[in-house]
Amino acid sequence: MPVLSGIHPIAEALRAATALERILIAQGAGGPRLQEIIDLARKAGVPVRFEPRAALERLAGTSAHQGIVALGASRKYADVEDVASADLLVILDGVEDPHNLGAIIRTAHAAGAGAVIIPERRSASLTDVVAKAAAGALEHLPVARVTNVNRTLEDLKSRGYWIYGLDERGTEPYDKIDYAKQAVVVLGGEGKGLHEQVRKHCDVLVRIPMAGRISSLNVSVAAGVVLFEWRRRRVAAT
Repeated sequence: MPVLSGIHPIAEALRAATALERILIAQGAGGPRLQEIIDLARKAGVPVRFEPRAALERLAGTSAHQGIVALGASRKYADVEDVASADLLVILDGVEDPHNLGAIIRTAHAAGAGAVIIPERRSASLTDVVAKAAAGALEHLPVARVTNVNRTLEDLKSRGYWIYGLDERGTEPYDKIDYAKQAVVVLGGEGKGLHEQVRKHCDVLVRIPMAGRISSLNVSVAAGVVLFEWRRRRVAAT
């Protein structure tokens, strides 16, 4: 992941719409030039975090970073507006393992999804590890990043989407329901599942019946099971 340091290089990167993963500012640093970068980052949707100066020095490899470091993204994120016409969207509610994220992106593309949507916080991001795990799918499938998953779900509902949350506490088996023409499949994070507010925004909570003694599958495996069931239905219908 490329690392930029210094006020001028980072400001120019933001003006040029360079794909940035996040910007780190040293705790206690301030001034009009740093504030300008914060404003540019907000307009571009790039997260800004305040970290101890030592953390910035480790990333930059030098103490001459002017109190600011930016981490470049491996890929540029899509805008939700540009993908909200797809028949199938996949939203990840806190998938933090980059290998899982990459595997889900690969599976989603293979199943015919129009995009994967991830939150700005509590999520793996588009690093080189994710790109490698996606095995080329990042070249073909847009990945959008949003600040609030719940608001995104509300917006997609207003556009006519039905929201299907995969949850081990779900009441409907994934292979027994009728999927809407425009569907959103929501998957929770490793070990945590869906957050409570996200669960409340789902129209249907579905589960994968388990024959063994464990209660759930790895999230990337579960994604494959449900997404290819959606694809099977779609192929059968056409």
